[in-house]
Order: sequence, then structure tokens, then C-alpha cells
Amino acid sequence: MASRHITQNTFDAAVQENMEEFEMGPEEAVQEAVEQFESQGVDLSTIVKAVPKASAQGALEPTHAVCQTLDDLLEAVAGSHPQEAVAHLARFCDQCREHRACRFLAAQKGAYPAILAACKLAAPGDQGLLLPALSALAALTDGQPDLLDADGLRLLLTTLAQNTDVADVTCSGLRCVRHACLKHEQNRQALVKAGALPLLTGAIARHSHHADVVREACGALRVMTFDDDIRVPFGHAHDHAKMIVQENKGLKVLIEAAKAFRGNPGVLGELCSTLACLAVRNEFCQEVVDLGGLDVLVTLLASCNNHQDLVKQVLSALRAIAGNDDVKDSIVRAGGTEAIVAAMTQHLASPQVCEQSCAALCVLALRKPENSRVIVEGGGALAALQAMKAHPREASVQKQACMLIRNLVSRSQAFSKPILDLGAEALITQARAAHQDCEDAAKAALRDLGCRVELRELWTGQKGDLAP
Repeated sequence: MASRHITQNTFDAAVQENMEEFEMGPEEAVQEAVEQFESQGVDLSTIVKAVPKASAQGALEPTHAVCQTLDDLLEAVAGSHPQEAVAHLARFCDQCREHRACRFLAAQKGAYPAILAACKLAAPGDQGLLLPALSALAALTDGQPDLLDADGLRLLLTTLAQNTDVADVTCSGLRCVRHACLKHEQNRQALVKAGALPLLTGAIARHSHHADVVREACGALRVMTFDDDIRVPFGHAHDHAKMIVQENKGLKVLIEAAKAFRGNPGVLGELCSTLACLAVRNEFCQEVVDLGGLDVLVTLLASCNNHQDLVKQVLSALRAIAGNDDVKDSIVRAGGTEAIVAAMTQHLASPQVCEQSCAALCVLALRKPENSRVIVEGGGALAALQAMKAHPREASVQKQACMLIRNLVSRSQAFSKPILDLGAEALITQARAAHQDCEDAAKAALRDLGCRVELRELWTGQKGDLAP
């Protein structure tokens, strides 16, 4: 795996050397430089690998296109020419979308302050310049959240607060927030402290029929509940989820939006995924049921089962709220087990659906013998074993299926023989042999099924080293 890095100047110098010293053409020079550095284990993912262009005088252009665009933008902003700035911002966005390396080079060349200056050049209420400037900021911060500073944070919050009724501006502002917070705990905490959460939930409530705004707001809310920044020992993901639910009525906002987008699988998937991220406490899971969210989820699973991505998100949400024991029973009474089994059967070819289906049924069966009976009689065990047969190389599917089998029989030994008669022992043994991650789950399933399984005692409590 490549781990070494070089600067853009180093790469450009190598290309220039290939052209001057070895008389290569521009395209050949670039290709040779790429092969040379990659053979040395250099990561070129952040390097612009473009052929230098000839200027009007016939000389090679020393500046990459994105850098030229930045120079033009700075000149337009300095001269207070908003129309010219709009054209340069649009070109900048296109260049950044074309290759991620352009974003990194642009950041090194001062793109962030240039784009902030363009945002500030926009007159109050003038979306003509503000919208492309926000789009450029979103493109630049994608994968580069460290760029956001206090000035940019204030700009984002002010923009969202002052343009609440302008869907396009709100959408771009939300995208900037999402990019700035992904894998960046400091930005998350700073934005939450400055009052971002009510702006995010408020965007969904205010634009409940605007698909793009709801998608972006959901994405921003989810990122606030992530704990994905390896630079900090722990984050405030749980606290942020609590604030979204308790102080900003996040669950109600999401469920009401889901009712408004019944015919839009893409938006519904975003809403369900966000709902799953917020169901982090017992009372929140129950609140989803009390607000009518369970009915929405079960209905979606039964009526939209042709949309595989949506099915995965609905299953994830059901799995999350089933963490509450009372909600487990509510899901079963609402016909959730039948809908889950039907979804897994229909999408047996999808390892993701199989994994989420087994995981949801596993949670429903945990400590609930009556729920286990409903799952087994409804074909849940058979469907799980079919999933194991269909995806022998998918460790996640094998593990969740083993855990489901274990939960089904741990308090209902009467189900052991029927499940064994379906060929469970051989499939679980195969999973154990093929996937190290399945070792514990497979042994527990075999043990509770009454099968012979070797359980090694790794430590007896006496002095000495642990057994290997």
C-alpha cells in the first residue's frame, strides 16, 4: 500500500525533466512520471496529473488550470466584479469535481480565503454570487475539513440563518456543514456550540417537500452523531444525538418528513438512516413508536421492497429501535418479522440486505422466546440459513446469521431440532472454519443448538501465562 507522498512541485519538475532531458511529448512525460513515482510506493491521489498546456506564445503553461482559475477569481473579487467571479467559481467547481487532486492543489494555493472573499462580496439577498461561492466552498472542503476556520464557521451559520426560505442556498450551506464535520470532531463541536443543530432540523421542517434540502440536512445531522475522528480520544456523538432529539425534536421532524415523501425512495432512505443514528437511548426508541414511526417503517418495508437501498435503510432503523425490549414486541405485533423475512427472501442476492435482515431479527429474538417463536414459524431461521448458503464468503452475513440462530434457540430449546434439520450445523461449522470473525458467534450457536463443540479454557485463574 502506497504511503509516501510528494508535493505537486516535485511531480511537475519530474514531468518537465522528462520533456527537456529525454525529449518526451507532454502526455508521455506525465505517464512516465506517474509510473516512476508509483514504482517507488508514492501515493499520487492528491497530485494533479495533467498535461501542461501551451500558451499563446507557444511556451508550456507553468500553472495548472485550477491555479489559473484561482488567480482569475482573486482578480475579480479584488476588482469587485461579481459577474466575472461567478464564471470563475463555476469553472473552479467543475475542475474540483473532475479530479479530487485539484481540490488539494487549490487548497495549497489559497483557494479557501479566496472563496470566503467571494462569499462576502455577495450583496445581501443576492443569491447570484452567494450560491456559486457556497458550491465552490463545498467542493473545496470535501475531504479537507481542516480548512474551516472561525471566519468560515460564522459565515456558514449566518448564511443558513438568513436564507432559511431559499432552498438552493440552504442546500449548499448544509453541504458545506456536512463536509466540514466529516471526520472532524472539533468542527462538529464548534458548530453545535454555535447553534447549528436547530438550523439543520429547521431546514427539514421548513423545506419538507424539497428533496435536495432534506437529503443534505439528513446527511449533516448524521455526521453530527459520528465518532470518526481518530485524532481525538472520544467525541460527543451521543451528546449531539441527545440534543437533536430532546432540544430540537429531531425524531418528530424526521418522521413527519417521511410521511411527506412516501413516493421518493431516495429521500426516505436518508430519513431512515438518520433515524437509526438518533435511536441511541431506550426512550428515543419508544418515542419513534409513539410518533408513528414504527408504522411508517413497517409499511415502507412491505410496500417499497423493490428498492434495495431503501430496504437496507429501513432494516437498519428497525434494528436500531429494537434495542428497546418493549419496542421489540411492538415491532412483532406490527408484522415487522414477516416484512423482514419477506425482504430477505426477495433480496437474497444482496449480502447487505441479508446482513441487516439477520441483524434485525437477531435483536428482536434477544431475550424474547415468544418473538423467537414468531420468527421461526414465519420462516426466519430458514431464510437466515439460505443467506448463509448464498453468501459463504461474506463474514458479516455469516456472523449475523449465527447470532440469530443462537438467539432463537438460547431460551427456546424446542426450536433446536427443527433448525438442525434444515442443515444449520454444517453451515455454522463452515462459517466458523472460513471466517475468524465468526468464531465466537458460531461456537455459541453450536453450543445452544446442542451440538458438540470444543470450548477451550484459556485461563484458570492460576499463575502463569495465558494459553496460546
